[in-house]
This record gives sequence, C-alpha cells and structure tokens, in this order.
Amino acid sequence: MKTDTETGPKDIVEIVSIYRKALMKFLTAVAKWIDTLNEWVGRGVAWITLGLVLVVFADVVMRYLFNTSFVFTQELEWHLFAFIFLIGGGYTLLHDGHVRVDIIYQRLGFKGKAWVNLIGVILFLIPGCAMIITTSFKFAYTSFSIMEGSPDPGGIPFRFVLKGCITVGFILLLLQGISLGLHSLLQILNVEKPEEAA
Repeated sequence: MKTDTETGPKDIVEIVSIYRKALMKFLTAVAKWIDTLNEWVGRGVAWITLGLVLVVFADVVMRYLFNTSFVFTQELEWHLFAFIFLIGGGYTLLHDGHVRVDIIYQRLGFKGKAWVNLIGVILFLIPGCAMIITTSFKFAYTSFSIMEGSPDPGGIPFRFVLKGCITVGFILLLLQGISLGLHSLLQILNVEKPEEAA
C-alpha cells in the first residue's frame, strides 16, 4: 500500500514531463520576445534607410547642380550607413538574410539545419559577439566620456553615439543568435517546426 509521500516511477515521469513542458514554453517565450524586439528595431531601421537615401540624394544634387558639398552631409551618409548595418544586424539574422556560402547546409533537412545553426551559434556567434561587445564597450565608453565628435571642421559633433552603436548592435545580434539557438534546439526536440516546413 502506497502512502501520500511515496512516489513511484510513473509519478517521477509525470513530474519530469510537467517541468519539461514548462521549460519548453519558457524557452519559446524568450525566443519570441527576442524576435519581437528585433522585428521592431528592424522596422525602425527601415525608416533610417529612407533618411539615408534622402541625404545621399541631397548630397548628389548639391555636388552636381550647385558645385558644393558639406563635410556634415558626407559624414551623415556614413554615420547613417553604419547605424543601419550595426543596429539592423539582429533583424537580418531574424529573417535569415545574412549571406550563406555553404553547399552542405542547403541540402540538409530541417533537423540537420537546426543542428548546424545550434552548433554555429554556440561555437561562433555567441563567442564572436561577446568578444566584440566587451572590446567595443571600452571603446564606446571612452568616446562618450570625452563626447567625441568629428575631427573635421563642420563635421558631426556626435561621433560617440555612432561608436555606442557598435556595442548595442552586437548586443542585438547576440540576442538574436540566442533566439536562433533556442529555435534550433526546439526544432531538434520536435517542440517547434521551422517556418518553411510549417
């Protein structure tokens, strides 16, 4: 006869199953939160892209019609360009927009791709982002502490903001890499199907 305090093998399996389901729901929620964050950031960056097009257009018109150019305009072009690529990196990873030169990956099934993504995130993306975040933080901090601006007369006085974008951009990329790793793990465990197969 079993007392209330005794647990049998069936009870342990049931408890493990409950905890596993709760963990999978938590991991799914974390991945979706990161995906939503980078989706919104990417939509904001899209508007900055429109701004870049307008700035380049204005610079071209000033150069060829009025035979003049401003350092501020030229610096604004590459500041916006750098901002777009740094802050939009996580969004690009979310939509699998980074260039892949891999003849093996494209021939794998969804579980094989999930394994490649998971291993790639763990061995390359997370350590690479962590290295850049830690090294760029000091770089950005120094720039912020002296309120670094352009060394050129008439240039943009806010270069420290652009240097801060290095750290922020790689934090967003790191978060999206974690999300990719979680999605890959959930696909390997048959908790989630990839979007292309769903």
